Amino acid sequence: MNISLTDSLKKYFGFDSFRGQQEEVIKHLLDGNDCFVLMPTGGGKSICYQLPSLLMEGTAIVISPLIALMKNQVDIINGISEHDGVAHCLNSSLNKQMVERVKNDVRNGITKLLYMAPESLIKEEYTLFLKSVKISFFAIDEAHCISEWGHDFRPEYRRIRPIIDTIGRTPIIALTATATEKVRTDIMKNLGISECRVFMSSFNRPNLYYEVRPKTSDVDKQMIKYIKQHSGQSGIVYCLSRKSAEDIAEVLRANDIKAAPYHAGLDPNVRSATQDDFLMERLDVICATIAFGMGIDKADVRFVIHYDIPKSLEGYYQETGRAGRDGHDAQCIAFYSRKDLQKLEKLMDTKQAAEQEIGRHLLQETASYAEASICRRKMLLKYFGEDYDKDNCGNCDNCLHPKMRMCATKHLHALLTAIAALKEGYRVSYVMDFLKGRSTDEIEAHKHNVLEDFGCGEGLAEKLWSPTVKQAIVDGYIRKDIETYGTLKLTAAGKRKLKSMQTEEGDSAVDTFYVTEDNSFVDDYNENTVVTGAVDEQLYAILKDLRREVARKKGVQPYIVFMESSLEQMATMYPVTMEELQNIQGVGQGKARRFGQPFLDQIKQYCEDNDIVRPEEIRVRNVANKSAGKVKIINCIDRKMPLKEIAASLHIKMPELLDELEAIVYSGTRLDLRYDVEETMDEEQFDDIYGYFEEAETDSLDDAYDEFDGDYSDEDIRLVRLMYVSENAN
Repeated sequence: MNISLTDSLKKYFGFDSFRGQQEEVIKHLLDGNDCFVLMPTGGGKSICYQLPSLLMEGTAIVISPLIALMKNQVDIINGISEHDGVAHCLNSSLNKQMVERVKNDVRNGITKLLYMAPESLIKEEYTLFLKSVKISFFAIDEAHCISEWGHDFRPEYRRIRPIIDTIGRTPIIALTATATEKVRTDIMKNLGISECRVFMSSFNRPNLYYEVRPKTSDVDKQMIKYIKQHSGQSGIVYCLSRKSAEDIAEVLRANDIKAAPYHAGLDPNVRSATQDDFLMERLDVICATIAFGMGIDKADVRFVIHYDIPKSLEGYYQETGRAGRDGHDAQCIAFYSRKDLQKLEKLMDTKQAAEQEIGRHLLQETASYAEASICRRKMLLKYFGEDYDKDNCGNCDNCLHPKMRMCATKHLHALLTAIAALKEGYRVSYVMDFLKGRSTDEIEAHKHNVLEDFGCGEGLAEKLWSPTVKQAIVDGYIRKDIETYGTLKLTAAGKRKLKSMQTEEGDSAVDTFYVTEDNSFVDDYNENTVVTGAVDEQLYAILKDLRREVARKKGVQPYIVFMESSLEQMATMYPVTMEELQNIQGVGQGKARRFGQPFLDQIKQYCEDNDIVRPEEIRVRNVANKSAGKVKIINCIDRKMPLKEIAASLHIKMPELLDELEAIVYSGTRLDLRYDVEETMDEEQFDDIYGYFEEAETDSLDDAYDEFDGDYSDEDIRLVRLMYVSENAN
């Protein structure tokens, strides 16, 4: 070559120097060699195949799992080129005319990078075409999809190597951001490049802050508060289900956060538009399943929130890696609940035995990480086979708020003894039963209850066993064998440690082994739980008097001004601004502006007079009950669809629909129900019921039923009350 690789990097990409091992990888590939590249997200993997493709003769074939990823990468390459067509994708989104144009550009030597999904690569039409053109090399991006032990296994990926052999063997470069030793071995074996050179960068992302929080009943409030504290910054909220992604996006939007859902079930045009809106900063937050983010070139994602704990640490690491790719500080917050873990385990019941074993092992590793109180960075790096030499990284919740260390030397001795006695052939739960002296059916079947060391850990503190196992792994004394789904093995260091403890037991020469107790996670999370604080009874009484006075001046009933539950929250949260008032349940923007100012003034004065320190919290503005399709109900009412037809379309009865409507109206949303009332109810009957609620001191249905004493149906009374409240309160 006439110019250096550094000059080429500057010419094509505008960078003055390579990062990490990029230059070594590129030279190795240019020399015609296979290689495996493991670089964390944001480490610059793409350059490793993009630059050599521009320098080599022929077209590089890039196997990529997602169409959205391809589009993003193609746009980037064509954006740095003088001519269109330097990069193309070949997938199911193209029509025949577009496919023909791609083929012509490849034949004419214009296209240097051709992105394909594995499903496209194995099509006979495309296989025959690729056999007829010059291929410079094959790049297998997101290569962890090859392995069943990876977090995003794709069976089609395992057919790549036979197709490459059919097309014609050229150098292969496999790339991924996350892979344990087992996954790396699996990838290289499947691709037939077991002897290739491996380029492995550090997994450490020092700019990322890691934190795990209990997923309690106020999870939505915590999340909204956090996002509002980082207003205007880009973030991703990861969820495990499509419905969850949509529901959470709806809650965020209801609380004035620019958010949208993203998942594979959405129309491709909607997904594409959502992705573009996020990249162009028209959206601040994406609520997504794992389908979002792979290869997306947005460097300034400042936070990643896991609303649901991921199925594996590989998935967690990959998804947190979407934050802070520009090298600046970013935060990774995960909400963890054992109940969520149990749900994931139940989902595996329908899978084959081997898949269940793999899945449960990966879940156990995730749980171990979440519950641990030792350095999260140290645990993550150890999981991927990398040692971190600091005891305190200074950038995770456990390191910033360390727990008291406790001596567990006897626990370690018993643990190592038990593993050795069991010939390193059993998993954690079995080892625990053995060292605690529990004669389970399985232990008795193996006759391990008669071994001398059976019960060697009896009487030791129960709460220290789990942290002892974790710390022993981090310190390198034991390891979990992934091939046998987590069988505990002694390392060479562990065998030396056990020997020294046996020969010097009770001697001060034996190093003391310290652990910190696991974090406690209380399972009180319930989506239907309403969080209430301690109501300030004195303020509540003042606000009730004020409500009565405002209602008198406005000529409406007190409950039209604010509901009892709204006053209770005001007397708990002490809102003093319009924005804070709108975070009170049942208070929409219109109601806040219409009635709110005297209440805000009163609360502010009360706080000053009584030296009240207001809680630095927000109250989530809830959306109505989602179970029966809130959005569908509102859309149907906007189209003036009869309520009975709406109920039938939702496969529910009329009383259940009224429950849904009440939830919507009492959350502060106005619904125009007059069209249905006028069609289904006699005018005199309507006037009678409506007139009652105009005069009533309360909106109590029981009081209304007593008043009419069976003259009108319960459904009619409920419907007119709904209409009255909606028209006058919202």
